[in-house]
Amino acid sequence: MAGRMKRTILKIISGTIFITIPVIYSTALGQSLGSWFISAPAPTKRTEVAVAAIGKRIYVAGGFGSLGVTSRVEEYDIMTDRWREVSPMPRRLHHAGIGVLNGKLYVIGGFGGTFSWTPSNAIYEYDPVTDRWKTRSPMPTARGALAVGIHQGNLYAIGGYANGRNVSANEWYDPQENRWESRAPLPTARDHLAVAVVADTIFAIGGRFKSSYARNLDTHETYDIKKNQWVKKPPLPTPRSGIAAATLRGKIFIFGGEAPNGTFNLNEAYDPRTEQWTTMAPMPTSRHGLGATVIGDSIYVIGGGPKPGGSLSNVNEVFTLPDQQPLGR
Repeated sequence: MAGRMKRTILKIISGTIFITIPVIYSTALGQSLGSWFISAPAPTKRTEVAVAAIGKRIYVAGGFGSLGVTSRVEEYDIMTDRWREVSPMPRRLHHAGIGVLNGKLYVIGGFGGTFSWTPSNAIYEYDPVTDRWKTRSPMPTARGALAVGIHQGNLYAIGGYANGRNVSANEWYDPQENRWESRAPLPTARDHLAVAVVADTIFAIGGRFKSSYARNLDTHETYDIKKNQWVKKPPLPTPRSGIAAATLRGKIFIFGGEAPNGTFNLNEAYDPRTEQWTTMAPMPTSRHGLGATVIGDSIYVIGGGPKPGGSLSNVNEVFTLPDQQPLGR
């Protein structure tokens, strides 16, 4: 795999110069595997964060910071390449799930307390217009290290870990009625997995057994929402956990992860139409406990630990497919 520089962009923000160097990766045959751009770093270094986008703004919530578990929420405006702090979550949480419904942010589950691993069943709703949080109806199964998918205005909370055991729960939330229902459970109970949604299918990928990154999985199972059934699919090429997922142009991208010997910079893409995996341009920074979200034709991959366990970063790296460039540049 060879890399080549394209062009350099200088940005001056609050007296600081950020140098953006797009790097394009390609195969020996010249087929582009995508590009990475370096954007303004987050104000706070964190890992095990929850990341999601509303419009042209990205929200990074909770996780572990330098002083332990935090309730801090930071907002990133992709058009100005600037960050600001907004109202904190009602509770300190790490390893929480996150989703966006009807222009509002939902933080689901996680582990609560200053240095605690007590599983939470709380769901908090954030309105960016009023900059206020409110508590909604609790999730039936308390858990952290879960994954969340969004489909047709509803939320699916899948898998996770609680009280020394893996959780197979697949629970559906309707924000309009503020109620939960149980759906067909995840066949392979696991934590630190990633979830993505394409059409009427939820893809549950990777993860680990009993919160041990020495027991990483390549498991790939899909949930047919209309049939309420799970099906096994081609495994993730590299067993990983502590990963992030994003969907772009109908393909699913899996970023990062950790194992006993280090963290991953891997970016592996799955095409549901062909049922094939492709290794794409690797992240500039290896890390786990990161978050990923899509705006336009770009995937923003933020935060996470560069070393296994409790390491921190404020990295903000942007992935685009061939012939695309992040908005605001």
